Amino acid sequence: MDHARRALLAAALVPAYAAAGRTPAPPELAAYAPLALQGEGRLRVLGFAVYDARLWVGEGFTPERWADAPLALEIRYARAFEGSDIAARSLDEMRRQGELPEPQAQRWRQAMAALFPDVKPGDRLVGVRRTDGGTRFYANGRRLGEVDDTEFGRRFFGIWLAPQTSQPTLRARLFGQTA
Repeated sequence: MDHARRALLAAALVPAYAAAGRTPAPPELAAYAPLALQGEGRLRVLGFAVYDARLWVGEGFTPERWADAPLALEIRYARAFEGSDIAARSLDEMRRQGELPEPQAQRWRQAMAALFPDVKPGDRLVGVRRTDGGTRFYANGRRLGEVDDTEFGRRFFGIWLAPQTSQPTLRARLFGQTA
């Protein structure tokens, strides 16, 4: 095969290889607008892997407007945790984003404790921010339930995406930026 034909064939195959190399979204996201992987990162504490996180977003997503966008966050755990501990830690992180009235905080903690199962290494939790602002949760592909509160969704996804996050390096990676 001559050089020109090889170059033409290579140019034609690049988009196919790129498309084949795209990371497929988790199956539970099939019901939502097409979502693409924006970024991913690993949370480590004292050198130990806690979980891997992936941010899935729709077309036109920008990191500056994350709070207004439908999106999904997938977490694959590397360690075992009780669901009540995940709920308590989530609430602590949600409080970092600003004042939170105690009655509202307790409602959110109770909702998360009722939704979040105990996890073991390899388990996945997925949170989906719907277009109406509500948040739906899945565990290993099984629908857990939802919280229909726009402020809850903003604060919950803000754990990872808000400027006040306790993990700015992970935030940058989720946004597809270098940390």
